[in-house]
Amino acid sequence: MLFRYLARKLRYLSEANQHRPTHGGEEQRKTAISESLSKNLDEIRRVLVSASDLKTHYFRFGEGRCSGALVYFDGLVDNTVLSDAILRPVVRWRPAEGRFPLPRELAEVLSEEVMYSADTEPVQTIEELARGSLSGDVALLINGCPTGLIVSAKGWEKRSVEEPPSEAVVRGPREGFTENLRTNTALIRRKIRSGNLRADMLTVGTRTMTGVCLMYLEGVANEKVVEEVKYRIKQLDIDSILDSGNIEEYIEDAPFSPFPTVGYSEKPDVVASRILEGRVAILVDGTPFVLTAPMLFVESFQTAEDYYTRTIYASFIRMLRYVAFLLSVFGPGIYIALTSYHQELIPTTLLLTIANAREGTPFPVFIEALVMVFAYELLREGGIRLPHPVGQAISIVGALIMGDAAVSAGLVSAPMVIAVAITAVAAFLVPSQNNAGSILRVLMMCLAALAGFYGLSLGFLAVLIHLSTLTSFGVPYFDGFAITRNLQDSVVRMPLWSMVMRPKYIAKGDTTRRRFFIPPLRPHAVQDDELGEES
Repeated sequence: MLFRYLARKLRYLSEANQHRPTHGGEEQRKTAISESLSKNLDEIRRVLVSASDLKTHYFRFGEGRCSGALVYFDGLVDNTVLSDAILRPVVRWRPAEGRFPLPRELAEVLSEEVMYSADTEPVQTIEELARGSLSGDVALLINGCPTGLIVSAKGWEKRSVEEPPSEAVVRGPREGFTENLRTNTALIRRKIRSGNLRADMLTVGTRTMTGVCLMYLEGVANEKVVEEVKYRIKQLDIDSILDSGNIEEYIEDAPFSPFPTVGYSEKPDVVASRILEGRVAILVDGTPFVLTAPMLFVESFQTAEDYYTRTIYASFIRMLRYVAFLLSVFGPGIYIALTSYHQELIPTTLLLTIANAREGTPFPVFIEALVMVFAYELLREGGIRLPHPVGQAISIVGALIMGDAAVSAGLVSAPMVIAVAITAVAAFLVPSQNNAGSILRVLMMCLAALAGFYGLSLGFLAVLIHLSTLTSFGVPYFDGFAITRNLQDSVVRMPLWSMVMRPKYIAKGDTTRRRFFIPPLRPHAVQDDELGEES
């Protein structure tokens, strides 16, 4: 409850300051494009601070009667598009006899009749031209024309579509998002070929001007959730957005909770399935991680492969993930509680084995577990941050050598090493809750050291109460465990043909996603005797 109070307090302070001046004290003034080419170029250089990679190319066209200039940033444009689709057709253009357009009309004529580029936009201010150049487009200015053109010619280097390493699958699509926003939107549109799929563009960050795209199914997504997502993003008055994680931290419901309330994924099929359920996808330019909202707790235990394999096996693996998550959070605490307070619950043979292994160990069980968990977190973090070959060697060799040396030296007992190792392996089954599990694991160890199973019971109840009070954009975070139709896809995964309706508190409007039938079903079933007669 304290976390929720602090979150509401901070949100109140944020809304109270929403009308404060933007960065720089005043809103940036707008400078209209003049008819003087040299003056316009001077204004662009003033806005862009004469950057060294800012290129200006002068040219003449219309049989030498007119002059113009192309302004662009080196490295952001495709030189082939620049020369073949923009510059060459403009320079070679010859007006019809007696029909030479007025200078004021040249921008419109070039846009509609001359250039080969399919995306041109007329603008009236210098700031719009500068913003287009910073986005990778080409700014076209003509002497005597008070209108400029922004011509699409983006051509920077980008990573190809490949399988994301964080969400590898045995069966299913292997394509993943990239750092290019338009590539990511295209990957989703390949999955959902519907005219109701909306893609609303926003710009966040006064310095980075990062493009943010909201994708959702109109008529399926809850309009209140869509408006809430837009409102929270539009209220961001910050200078930079470099990753979707920045936006997640600003718009999530419970910023002080260890549990995430905004989902994310690198796979287009996962994001497409969540959009089809009624969620909103938040795509950020420059990152392959796409956010989805609202999020339920059960989403952490669902994977894309659950829906591509058989129902029984998918349900078994999903239940295994729940057991693994509980084991990763409560495993070391249970070991501490059993060995310190409740030895009568341990079988005699096992108790003697543990006592023999702990003979000569200088530290209490709690300190021993704390040291081992801390060492595991060090190895895990080192394996992630170092280059892949070195990190993999440290994770494997370091764990083996350190564990064997610690047991041989008598600093820790072998059962404690086994308990922490099982906990570490179990934590990897639910990677989206790994951060929350690391924090809760230490808290449960402290409670177990203080009061044994009574402390663990209190900690478990506190976590349940906290989860039941969380919401994600107005949707109960713990909804998947209520007696609703969402229960079909929570602890177990029911057959796809039985999940007729979309999630109850997420989708609005069209909540039916398929017709119910029991396979194999044919409209005119042939009886066995009919088959015998035909044979």
